[in-house]
Amino acid sequence: MGTSEGGNMCMLFAATYPEKTAALVLNGSFAKGLWAEDYPWAKTREQVEEELAAIARDWGGAFDLSNAAPSHINDREARDWLEGYLRNSASPQDAIALWRWNTEIDVRGILSAIHVPTLVLHRTGDRWVNVEEGRYVADHIPGAKWVELPGDDHVIWAGDADRTLDEIEEFLTGIRPQPASERILLTVMFTDIVGSTSVAAELGDRRWEELLHRHDDAVRAELGRFGGSEIKTGRWLPGNLPRTEQGNSICLRDTPSGDSASVPPSTPGSARSGANDLSGIAVHIASRLLDHAGAGDVIVSGTVKDLVVGSRVAFKARGEAILRDVPGSWQIYAATEAG
Repeated sequence: MGTSEGGNMCMLFAATYPEKTAALVLNGSFAKGLWAEDYPWAKTREQVEEELAAIARDWGGAFDLSNAAPSHINDREARDWLEGYLRNSASPQDAIALWRWNTEIDVRGILSAIHVPTLVLHRTGDRWVNVEEGRYVADHIPGAKWVELPGDDHVIWAGDADRTLDEIEEFLTGIRPQPASERILLTVMFTDIVGSTSVAAELGDRRWEELLHRHDDAVRAELGRFGGSEIKTGRWLPGNLPRTEQGNSICLRDTPSGDSASVPPSTPGSARSGANDLSGIAVHIASRLLDHAGAGDVIVSGTVKDLVVGSRVAFKARGEAILRDVPGSWQIYAATEAG
């Protein structure tokens, strides 16, 4: 696989050693380094001289991404990374020599000698290597697959890199990668400080904050023990969580041993994972169970009870309950220590 001028060496290798080449993948590549009447898309010698002057003046310093990676033109981190990469790759003198050598590239004569499976990728708006150059390469390699991708970036790591990788993976394996699902199976758990308003009024602000910190520390310690993840910690949450003026929304990963009973109350199910948040029916059910939990209670749905059979946790039926805004009636249980 070769990108930009790296593709030319790959083309030469594939034509020379087909028995050693399983496939050829080219990205943003070209066949000739300088303009010609029969290859009118490359840079002219005057344009190259302007680039060489810029290299001599600016190499290793501020780098103009407007052609190489316009999607990152305002990304200071990407710019700093590329500048450091260039400084560590070549001296200004070496960079100028390499740039000149690239203008002397002309592999047009060997393209028809490439007889290995070939994928040619190119972005439509590539500002460094014209898309017509990619089309030329694909047209002149027998049986080459041409894939034109949207975007203006030249470097492979900018723009929609995932799409580029998907095309390469499908070409090499015959299987199109499936996008990762945003829905995951997990156990959702909420904790609530019962009577938080009266407790806060009784303790005062300073002691109340100390209590909250102790509560949070205890929850996080349990999460650490059982491989859980804290999704959200709320303060003075609105009424979407019943009786929860202070509360924490906790997500524990799969805990079939019953360890989920260490933080009340919970329900497993499919949830949609977003940026630092979860949504889905499992989340709603878990929050509605708070209506049926008293101080010290660990209230769970019937699904949790079924999942932790054989653990050290026992359950006491609390009967069927109507969960606010959730259809049907639900059998709920209180988790207790097994005898």
